[in-house]
Amino acid sequence: MSDIQPSPVLAGLTCRCPRCGKGRLLSGFLEIRPNCEACGLDYGFADAGDGPAIFVILLAGFVVVGSALLVEVKYEPPLWLHAVLWTPLILATTLLPLRALKGLMIVLQYHHRAAEGRRERDEP
Repeated sequence: MSDIQPSPVLAGLTCRCPRCGKGRLLSGFLEIRPNCEACGLDYGFADAGDGPAIFVILLAGFVVVGSALLVEVKYEPPLWLHAVLWTPLILATTLLPLRALKGLMIVLQYHHRAAEGRRERDEP
């Protein structure tokens, strides 16, 4: 195993292991694998929660609503045309970046050693 750490951003966006950069992080579309098949890192620490979904919702809302408002003001198309125009854009702006953002958040969580909040107490 190499001592060189992969780039966290590159490993995250390609959904690769945060430690070695070779093994897959996800199985299926969004399911986290139990461990890395290359270096054996246990992915039990990984908990992206709702973070990726929130970022995707905000991005998609900005792009789709902004585009729809612009088209409505400029061209005033019928409502059925809005549905035809924006459905593919909604699917593209929500589904395409979701996997990469989940991988990125998990790898950054590993890289920064993020964990649940805890209190340190001075032992007597």
